[in-house]
Amino acid sequence: MQEFDAIRPYSDDETEPTFHRLVNDAEFLDLIARFKFPTLSRWLPRLVRRRVRGWLTDNFGGMKRIDDVQAKLYQYVEELVSHTTTRVTFSGLERLEKHTAHLFISNHRDIVFDPLVVNYLLFSHGYATTRIAIGDNLLENRVFAELMRLNKSFVVRRNLSSPREMRDTFLTLSSFINHSIDSNQSIWIAQREGRAKDGLDLTDPAIIKMFYMSQKKSGLSFAEAMSRLRIVPVSIAYEYDPCDVDKARELETRARTGEYSKRPGEDTEQIIKGLTGFKGHVHVHFGPPISTSPDTPNELATLIDNEMHGNYHLHASNLVAYEQRGQHPDARCGLGEISDALVTAETWSPAELEAAEEEMGRRLEACYPTFRPYLLDMYANPVSSALRAQQSE
Repeated sequence: MQEFDAIRPYSDDETEPTFHRLVNDAEFLDLIARFKFPTLSRWLPRLVRRRVRGWLTDNFGGMKRIDDVQAKLYQYVEELVSHTTTRVTFSGLERLEKHTAHLFISNHRDIVFDPLVVNYLLFSHGYATTRIAIGDNLLENRVFAELMRLNKSFVVRRNLSSPREMRDTFLTLSSFINHSIDSNQSIWIAQREGRAKDGLDLTDPAIIKMFYMSQKKSGLSFAEAMSRLRIVPVSIAYEYDPCDVDKARELETRARTGEYSKRPGEDTEQIIKGLTGFKGHVHVHFGPPISTSPDTPNELATLIDNEMHGNYHLHASNLVAYEQRGQHPDARCGLGEISDALVTAETWSPAELEAAEEEMGRRLEACYPTFRPYLLDMYANPVSSALRAQQSE
């Protein structure tokens, strides 16, 4: 796979050398310490680094395969999930063949937890984990880049300077994704560049076009090439978003000034907040693999969106925000009518709705008044999308 060296994940024979680099890297040890010993690492950093290095060596030293590293990591991922969620549920996974590769196209709310929870569920139920598409903006943190490539991540370049560079980059990415599927390696990729900070999960047709770029000369039609990828639409629904106030601030700043510039280290901060922050109930829906693709990228993007929106697991937090955002043109009916209409949603008790109202109130109080409409939008918009998907059936 030399043609993919610039973007591919690390291979098994790179596992041991990468581990040795990491356990001797103070920046990496400090990153792990922030998770494992958050208080002590601030006061006794050198001591904590030694403890972290010893713990890593005892648990991961000598491993020579990526799958072995992931299997060992699973117990720690399970602890992380149990400590930051009230529960993780799923639907649709039984429709997937265990020994067949799929291209998972997912909505995108959290930088790391989105693919982590998908792989957590796949691994838990005997499926192979995916190769994960990550933006090259995340690789500005050298240590995080090493860690992610050790965890089956591959690089999607952004902010390309010329049409030719964009074409060449997308062609390589298309070839890598198709090569992975042909090699029985599943892929996870977000439906568009960047997180849907406003709660509107919409697939970018340019992503779909990219999948086909490397297949045009094969003689396969667009529909044939897409059907071979076995695309699975995935919708990930968080009851609460640990980064909601940060996203609301960014959206308000963009609306007011026309742009938003990230602070140095902001991505790393949000990675840690997204991983360690409280998410409540998280539900992941796996749609049926698309075995017969439409004939155009726009039609396929619409099909993916309808599957995501129609099966997005709405939480009480979504309905409370939808009702509170009364100025929205879709907000014409009460909670009872909405919950009756949306067949994918669970039944909420009055106590659960009251608890959600109180929690939403706390979150709104935690941010500036000008940010609050944007925070409500990110929770309310999935309800609007679900209603539209139902009307289009």
